[in-house]
Amino acid sequence: MSLNTFGHLFRVTTWGESHGPALGATVDGCPPGMEIAEPMIQHWLDRRKPGQNKYTTQRREPDEVKILSGVYEGRTTGTPIQLMIENTDQRSKDYGEIARSFRPGHADITYWQKYGIRDPRGGGRSSARETAARVAAGGVAREALKRLAPGIEVQGYMVQMGRLKADRDRFDLAEVEQNPFWCPDASAAAIWAAHLDELRKDGNSVGAVIEVVARNVPPGLGAPIYGKLDADLASAMMSINAVKGVEIGAGMAAAELTGVENADEIRMGAEGHAFQSNHAGGILGGISTGQDVVCRFAVKPTSSILTPRRTVTRGGEETDLITKGRHDPCVGIRAVPVGEAMMACVILDHILLDRAQTGGERGRIG
Repeated sequence: MSLNTFGHLFRVTTWGESHGPALGATVDGCPPGMEIAEPMIQHWLDRRKPGQNKYTTQRREPDEVKILSGVYEGRTTGTPIQLMIENTDQRSKDYGEIARSFRPGHADITYWQKYGIRDPRGGGRSSARETAARVAAGGVAREALKRLAPGIEVQGYMVQMGRLKADRDRFDLAEVEQNPFWCPDASAAAIWAAHLDELRKDGNSVGAVIEVVARNVPPGLGAPIYGKLDADLASAMMSINAVKGVEIGAGMAAAELTGVENADEIRMGAEGHAFQSNHAGGILGGISTGQDVVCRFAVKPTSSILTPRRTVTRGGEETDLITKGRHDPCVGIRAVPVGEAMMACVILDHILLDRAQTGGERGRIG
């Protein structure tokens, strides 16, 4: 079992390598009769594709998606949807040295230890290039959400680069699409730009924190214990390349609060009950509350850097290694649309699960 599939009813299997002829996703469990076309998916891939500015890898990939199955006359048939994205700008010669040595911070050494064989070209299957397939699958999920739960909105943005944090008092979501960092704080984005320029010149990289919010999520998604919505969200986000931590709501900061501070109090209003805060991130006991579902994940610094790092070869010799090639100085930038895609896939999956179990029935309040 190679475990390349995620989801329960809405299931996504990704395939392909960084420098292979193509990569893609097989999407199963999508409801039939749903309108879908390549441009609907392409919109989301265009937000993730490399080479769009100087702060991302200069690998030039159009990331054009092709639908090979599961759609007839512009509508889903209920059968598996096969999505393919061709690789067109591979430079495998950049990776000749790492065929013999292991890049520190990369999966090279663990892939070798587990399988005894690996594709060194761009990291093969461990490359963040794989996330293009997730974004394509997320595009399908978004179209399904429009039909099944049309009010749901999914938006991601960067809230921290290295030690530099965005100021929530200056958040303007209209700014997210106006700078290369998907940052809702225009002042922070300008500071980050100067910081990343310095790191790039030094052959270095930096990590980031991404926040993804799903708005207008209905209450009742998820299940206690082993079917928790937040557990599936954490698993989905942690599966993204280079992610080393995931938070829901207040997350780690909840450990600093008292019970009085952390409790999301409830009052009745003209439109029914309303929570007075959202430390829980829209999920209680693994089940959505009807508030915004808030998830954050931390992305480590890109391990492929031009600064020499100590390592060993397959033969056990010690050596210093400079990773050549074209790499993101802050991989968190292009992780924003990936996080959005994973959120969309998980929310859709849980909508389908809830429909199957409860038929949408809900307990009444008031």
